[in-house]
Amino acid sequence: MGLVFVRCEAVVQRRGLPGRRAVSADLFRRGGRFILQPRLNSSVLGGDSWLSIVVKRGKTSRWCSDADIAIRSTTSKGKRMAEQFYTVASDSETTGEDKSQLSFPDVAIGIDIGTSKCSVAIWNGHQVELLKNTRNQKGMRSYVMFKDDTLSAGVTGGAAQESAHEERDILSGSAIFNMKRLIGRMDTDEVVQASKTLPFLVQTLGIGVRPFIAALVNNMWRSTTPEEVLAIFLLELKALVEMHLKHPVRNAVLTIPVAFSRFQQTRIERAFAMAGLHVLRLMPEPTAVALLYAQQQQQLMHDNMGSGIEKIALIFNMGAGYSDAAVAATAGGVSQIRALSGCTVGGEDILQNIMRHVLPNFDSLYDGHTVDRIKSMGLLRIATQDAIHKLANQESVDINIDLGNGQKVSKVLDHSEFEQVNRAIFEKCEKIIIQCLVDAKLEPEDINDVILVGGCSKIPRIRSLVLGLCKKEVSYKNIDALEAAVSGAAMEGAIASGVTDPSGSLDLLTIQATPMNLGIRADGNNFAAIIPRNTTVPARRDMLFTTTHDNQTEALIAVYEGEGEQAEDNHLLGYFKIAGIPPAPKGSVEISVCMDIDASNVLRVFAGVVKPQGPAIPPFIEVRMPTLDDGHGWCGQALAKMYGKTIDLAVLPKKLQP
Repeated sequence: MGLVFVRCEAVVQRRGLPGRRAVSADLFRRGGRFILQPRLNSSVLGGDSWLSIVVKRGKTSRWCSDADIAIRSTTSKGKRMAEQFYTVASDSETTGEDKSQLSFPDVAIGIDIGTSKCSVAIWNGHQVELLKNTRNQKGMRSYVMFKDDTLSAGVTGGAAQESAHEERDILSGSAIFNMKRLIGRMDTDEVVQASKTLPFLVQTLGIGVRPFIAALVNNMWRSTTPEEVLAIFLLELKALVEMHLKHPVRNAVLTIPVAFSRFQQTRIERAFAMAGLHVLRLMPEPTAVALLYAQQQQQLMHDNMGSGIEKIALIFNMGAGYSDAAVAATAGGVSQIRALSGCTVGGEDILQNIMRHVLPNFDSLYDGHTVDRIKSMGLLRIATQDAIHKLANQESVDINIDLGNGQKVSKVLDHSEFEQVNRAIFEKCEKIIIQCLVDAKLEPEDINDVILVGGCSKIPRIRSLVLGLCKKEVSYKNIDALEAAVSGAAMEGAIASGVTDPSGSLDLLTIQATPMNLGIRADGNNFAAIIPRNTTVPARRDMLFTTTHDNQTEALIAVYEGEGEQAEDNHLLGYFKIAGIPPAPKGSVEISVCMDIDASNVLRVFAGVVKPQGPAIPPFIEVRMPTLDDGHGWCGQALAKMYGKTIDLAVLPKKLQP
C-alpha cells in the first residue's frame, strides 16, 4: 500500500556514491519504509521504464530527509527489478534551481458538482474558504436556463425576491438540470429512462447511444448535451472564482460519486475542458470527506499533544443523485481508504417515488412533453420537494396542489408511509454500508466515528439506518454535511499544487482505492477481474490468459469495470485486438494482460504474447482507457459488427483451463 505525496521533483542521493540526481516521482510509505516510484519513461535512474513519483516539501520533506528510500523500477514486461536504496535530500541541500522547479503558482480550486447543487472552495493561504454568489449562497443551483438567445446558470441567479419566479422558470421546460445523473450514460440506462419525467425533453432510441435532451425555448425545443450544459455552468463558476481571486484559474480538483464509471469521468473532464478548466485530480466524494476528517484529527492531536492513534470512520454520503459509503483509517494526517461502495440512488429517486405515490396515474399523465404537462410536472415537483423537506422536522405533512387540466392532489404523508414507499432505496443504502464493512474486514464496534454528509443525510430514516448499522447513538458533529466534500477537494487542490502551510494544516496524505473491479471478458461472457475493487492506487496487476481455439492468431481484449460476474453486466470501457499470435494448439499460448493505474488515476492496459518465464513477444500493445466515445460500441452487437467472428476468439484465464 502507498501514501501519495504532492507531485514534484525529488532530489535523491544514492547511498555510498557521490552526487545528487533530480527524479520525477511519487512517494509512498510501506510499513516502516518509504518508497519512491519514478514516473513512466524516466531515464534519470536507468531501467527499462519507470512508474510515477511525488515528494511533499516543508515539514514533510524534513521528516523524510533522513529516511531510507527504496527506488522501485518495473520493466516494460511488468517484471520486478531489484530495489535500490536512496535518501531524499534535505531542504538545506536543495539548490535554488531545485526549489524553483518545486514552485506551483497555479493553486487548484475544489469543485463539488452535485445533482441539484454545486459549490466551489479555495485554499486562501491558511484555511479553506467556500465562495459565495451574488445571493450570498455557498450552495448554488446546478442548472442552465435557456431563454431566447441568452443563457444563464444557477451560479449567479437574481435577487432573493426573484427566487419564487426563478423556481417556476426552472420547472417550465426552459432549464436543464440533473446533468450529473445523465452525463456519460447511454439511452438504455435505467437512470436515463427515469429522467423522462423531468420537466424538459429527454428522448431515447434504445440502441446504446447517448440520449437526446432539449430545453423549451419560445415553444420550440433547443437541443443540447449534458457536456454542453455542464460547460456553460462551469464557465459561470470559473468567472465567479476569478472575480474573487482577481487572477485566472486553470486547475481544479473535482469530487465525483463512487459509482461514476470511467466513461462518465472522461465525459465530465471533457466538459471541464470546454470551460477552460483542467481536472488535476478526481476524488470520490467520501475520499474528499476523509481528507477533511484527517486534517481535523491531526489538529486535535497537535492541540492535545496526542500520540496519533489510528481512528476509523465510516463515511456515508447521500445526495440528490448518488449514494456513497467508505471506510477510512486516519492517523497523523494520513487517510487510507480501506473500502468504497456506491450506487445510483439519491434524493431524486425519493422525489420520483413520492410523486408517483401521491399521483397514482403519474406515468400515464406525463407520457409526453406538451407545455401544459411540463407545467404540471413542475408544480408537482415543487409541492413534493417542499413536503419532503418539511417531513424531516415533523410527523406528517399535507400535500395540496392544483396541477391544472382538472388534476388535483390532496394527500397527507407521514413518516411510516414515506419509509414504506422508499423501502427499496433504503435497502440499497444499507447494502453498500454492509459491503464496506465486509470489504474492510471490520465489525461495527471497530468504527470510531460515523460521518453523515450530503443533503439527504438529514432524512431521519437515513440517519437512523446508518447509525444503527454502525451501532452508534450519534454521528460525528465537526463536519458540515453540505460543505465537507468541497472542503476536502480544496485541500487536495492545494496539496497537489505544492502549497505548504506553516501550521502544518496541509501535511496530509490520502491513500485512494479503486471503487470497482477492472478486468476483461474471458471464457465466453465471464468477467475476469485483474485489479479488484479497493486496491490501493497507484496499482499494477497482471494476469495470464490463453487461446481457446487451435491455431488462433488474434484475440479481442474487451475491458470492463464493475461488480457483475458477467461482462455484459459491467461498464464497457473499450477494446482492442491482438494480432500476430503464433499458431499453436489451443491452451498452449500465454497472453499477458496487465492493467496499470497511475497516481493521476489514468488506466492503461498492456497485452501481448509471452513465453513461459520469458519476455514478451512483439507486438506488445498499450492502450489508454476508456477508448469509447459517444456510446459507440457500448453493446455486444456493435462489437460483433465491427470485428465479426473475432469477438468469439475470447481469451481464457489459464487457471480456468480443464
